Amino acid sequence: MNELLELAVNAHGGMARWQEVKRIHLQLSVTGFLFAVKGLPDGMTNVLMSIDTREQAVTMTPYERFDHRGRYTPSRVWIEDRKGTVVEELHSPRESFEGHAAFKDPWNQLQRLYFTAYAFWNYLTTPFLFTRPGFEVEELATHVENGQTWRRLQVRYPQNITTHCREQTFYFNEKGLLQRVDYVTDVAGGVGSHYCFDHVDYDGIVIPTLRRVVPRVPEPDVFGPSAVLIQIANAIVE
Repeated sequence: MNELLELAVNAHGGMARWQEVKRIHLQLSVTGFLFAVKGLPDGMTNVLMSIDTREQAVTMTPYERFDHRGRYTPSRVWIEDRKGTVVEELHSPRESFEGHAAFKDPWNQLQRLYFTAYAFWNYLTTPFLFTRPGFEVEELATHVENGQTWRRLQVRYPQNITTHCREQTFYFNEKGLLQRVDYVTDVAGGVGSHYCFDHVDYDGIVIPTLRRVVPRVPEPDVFGPSAVLIQIANAIVE
């Protein structure tokens, strides 16, 4: 294993603990100007999100309205009622973003569900995900920001993982804790830097509980408004 990746994996709980984890349940809110730009200004507040760590599957409750929940897999997203009856669904959801290269192109509820769910699946499985077959990792030169020196790991994703873009850069502090991620959101038309704060140990798995995504053109606009603001109130590791 790459030395920096090993440091990061150990800092976030270690592979032995991660291999015991099947699901992570989050109580959270997701807001920011991205959703207003996409025509869905309210964001999502006080949502219960459940993530399967073994496969790309996510559930969000409530979604769109109080008595509905959203379900995600890479090939299909759907909204169902409390009885499990499908209210609305979208197959091959990635294809629905074709022609949505501009940041201001609007989304429907199923597109937001797809974007939010695959993003969180990636966020919660980082950095353990990078130990899977098919990932390519390389340590880059260190980066100094706000008086801190961070080590950078460039990660290239295999085609079978749904994510923002194929190549992303992850910044870790001296302990191996994730501080920042740089990526391009292919389906949202944005270039962002994703900052991580307030890491909390939940039953052996360390999760940043405050995350802030800001535009990066070419440098992060850290003093401007948040494109996405993620606030995790609680997490249960199962």
